[in-house]
Amino acid sequence: MPPAKVPDTPVEHIVDLLEKAKKLAEGNGSIPEELKSYLQKALDIASGLDDYLERMTTQESEPLAELYKKTVSHDWEQAHKEGKTIFKLPKECVTGHVEGQTLKMLVHMSQAKRVLEIGMFTGYGALSMAEGLPEDGCLVACELEPYLKEFAQPIFDKSPHGKKIIVKIGSAMDTLKELAAAGEQFDMVFIDADKNNYINYYNYILDNNLLRLQGVICVDNTLFKGKVYLKDTTDENGLALRQFNQFVSDDPRVEQVIVPLRDGLSIIRRVPVASACSSSRSVTDDEVFRGVGGHLILDRMHLGGKVAYVTGAGQGIGRAFAHALGEAGAKVAVVDMDQVKAAAVVTELSLKGILAFPIAADVSKPEDVQRMIDSIVSKWGVIHIACNNAGINMNSNSEDTSLEEWDQTFNVNLRGTFMCCQAAGRVMLKQGYGKIINTASMASLIVPHPQKQLSYNTSKAGVVKLTQTLGTEWIDRGVRVNCISPGIVDTPLIHSESLRPLVQRWLSDIPAGRLAQVTDLQAAVVYLASDASDYMTGHNLVIEGGQSLW
Repeated sequence: MPPAKVPDTPVEHIVDLLEKAKKLAEGNGSIPEELKSYLQKALDIASGLDDYLERMTTQESEPLAELYKKTVSHDWEQAHKEGKTIFKLPKECVTGHVEGQTLKMLVHMSQAKRVLEIGMFTGYGALSMAEGLPEDGCLVACELEPYLKEFAQPIFDKSPHGKKIIVKIGSAMDTLKELAAAGEQFDMVFIDADKNNYINYYNYILDNNLLRLQGVICVDNTLFKGKVYLKDTTDENGLALRQFNQFVSDDPRVEQVIVPLRDGLSIIRRVPVASACSSSRSVTDDEVFRGVGGHLILDRMHLGGKVAYVTGAGQGIGRAFAHALGEAGAKVAVVDMDQVKAAAVVTELSLKGILAFPIAADVSKPEDVQRMIDSIVSKWGVIHIACNNAGINMNSNSEDTSLEEWDQTFNVNLRGTFMCCQAAGRVMLKQGYGKIINTASMASLIVPHPQKQLSYNTSKAGVVKLTQTLGTEWIDRGVRVNCISPGIVDTPLIHSESLRPLVQRWLSDIPAGRLAQVTDLQAAVVYLASDASDYMTGHNLVIEGGQSLW
């Protein structure tokens, strides 16, 4: 007969006590049936909770429990069956799915790239967190016992995420000192080690800035079978964790919530600015210290609540701009002559949870431009960010450039940009706020060669002067106007057979040694669209790998 299961978590203790109470009630004829019914209902609720959470929690892309079962050698399991003390296949390898997925989700939510784990044990938690890290992410696991690394390493080796894990054997505090001396910092820290040292680990991490600003510390077992809040507890670990929880609650450097998951999980966030002003006379309490309006620099780059549109957004640079603005938090109207392409980009954005809708418009037509603006205002009420990106390019020798080519190029590149600026500007001037970002070109600064593109070069130079003029005229009414001048951008067309000789010539003219990718331009459009660029107007932001300098 297998041994009775020992309760481990508060819920398991409640279930155990309710089962005992139910047996006593069933053996006592004087207990009212109504009370027995209440006991059964309470038992059903408590006993069903863990199973329900297990079923409802998203399954791992890699079933870690199965990986552990398959990897643990026969010798380990046989030793356990024979009652030897070599090692015990831990319960968490089978029942840790919810905890593992919780840690993985916290890694995702904190956008962590570097994680520190104090107390690796079997490596189950480490591998769960590693799964949430990006490919270039890293998890440093501190473990006292060498045999636990011997146990976990073969499992890490079989997982595609195991390469992200570095195990350091020895005293956790010694490892923390080593990491601090090396200037290491982490986005997230997970502590599941000796309970009496929780406070020491926690303080050392914060005092030595091992946790980055706004980073997260997760601490396991902080309810410890309910003993942290039972008044009559004498359990050493329970008392240590009670002291730890209270210490964190009183610490002005952080904010904390204790989640009653299994045996308790504390989620502790390092706040942007603690009460350092009152504790240190050397602190200058100004916007540099606290952030403009209380917002630190990355927060000021966020576009949450903003409404943007991007023309020429069905492909190339415009598509990249639409994704960048949406990822930064803006709602995005995707504008393109081709309704199908615009709709396809909207689908991409929607899959990321970005609010977007398509608009078919030809920016060379004033009625289309006005309809575009009216559609956005009708749907979302405002326009904060106008990204005028649509453009065309036709090549010809200057003596052969036709008026038709000239007019067609200018109608889109300069006239269309002007009409979009004017129509969006009217809305923004009434609002008293707006960011207009035009796409110019490196061709506004130099004459790219050997291709002949008189109308394109001249139209893009006009976009720069248009930007400078509007930028100085409208800034005192809250509207900033800037432009981005990309170099030669790598597109499918660039790789056509006819352009291959030109590409080699262009590469020889670029100090960076490569063509621009559309992703090289995304941070610039987010910066110009954000509050962080409020003092910039009429500026031509050149991103061309140094080509215009040679």
